[in-house]
Amino acid sequence: MKLEIRDLRASIEDKQILNGIDLTLSTGEIHALMGPNGSGKSTLSNVIMGHPSYTVTGGEILLDGKNVLEMATDERARLGLFMAFQYPVEIPGITVGRFLKRAVEIRFDGEAVSSRGFLKGLRADMEFLEIDQQFINRYLNEGFSGGEKKRMEILQMLMLKPSFAVLDETDSGLDIDALKIVARGVNRLRDDSFGALVITHYQRILQHVKPDFVHVMYQGRVVTSGGGELAQTLESQGYDWVREQFGTQEEGEHPGGKSGEATAGPLRLESE
Repeated sequence: MKLEIRDLRASIEDKQILNGIDLTLSTGEIHALMGPNGSGKSTLSNVIMGHPSYTVTGGEILLDGKNVLEMATDERARLGLFMAFQYPVEIPGITVGRFLKRAVEIRFDGEAVSSRGFLKGLRADMEFLEIDQQFINRYLNEGFSGGEKKRMEILQMLMLKPSFAVLDETDSGLDIDALKIVARGVNRLRDDSFGALVITHYQRILQHVKPDFVHVMYQGRVVTSGGGELAQTLESQGYDWVREQFGTQEEGEHPGGKSGEATAGPLRLESE
C-alpha cells in the first residue's frame, strides 16, 4: 500500500506554506521528516488529514491510488490514515473507553467488535504503554499530563491499526522514559501492513524508532533525503547548512511572507 504526495501546495489565510511537496511512503517503511521551525512540517500533516483551515492550491495525495483530497477527514481515517497530534486537546464528557470503542467500530466497519474482546485488547495495549487502567473511565485527555496525552495518542494508534500514521512531533516535551514508551508503541505496529511519517526536530526518537528514510523540509519543500545518517548529520551540524544550500530568501521569512509557520486550531477526528 502506498501514500503518494505529488507536487502538493497549500496555503492558509492566503499565505502559501507548501510549495510543491513530493513524497512517497509504502507500508513496511518508517520515514522521518525533519526541518527547522517554519518549514511547513505541521502544515503538511494537517493537510494530509484534511484540516479545514488549509486550502490545497495544487497537487494531490493518493492513498493506494485514491485521491484523499476529495474526502472528509473521517473518510480518510476510515481508509487507514491516522494522525498523532503535537498538542492533543481535552475532550470532556466522553470517556477514553467509549471514545475508543466507537472509533474502533467505525474504523473496522462491518467487523463484529464484541465488548469483551475490545476491553481485553484495550487493557493489553494500556498495560503495554504503562497507562493506568483507571484511565478507561476518565474523560479523554482531561487533566492528563503532557506525557499521558502523548501515550493516549499512541494508544489510539494501536487500537485503530492504521495503514499510515503521521506523528506530528509526538516526541516533543517527553522525558526519556516517556519517549521510550511512545517509541515502543510505534515499533509494536511495525510490519509490512503499517507505515509511518515521524515528524521531529531531533534525532533522539529516531534512536528508538529506526527510520528507513529521512527527509529534510525547508521553505515548504522536501529539499533532500537520505538514510538514518542524515538525521545524525542534522544532530551534529544543525540546519545552517540546509539554509545555506537550499535557502532562497532571508532567514526567518516564511514562504508566505511572514516569519514562522502559520498555525490553525487543533483538528480532531470525529467518530461520526
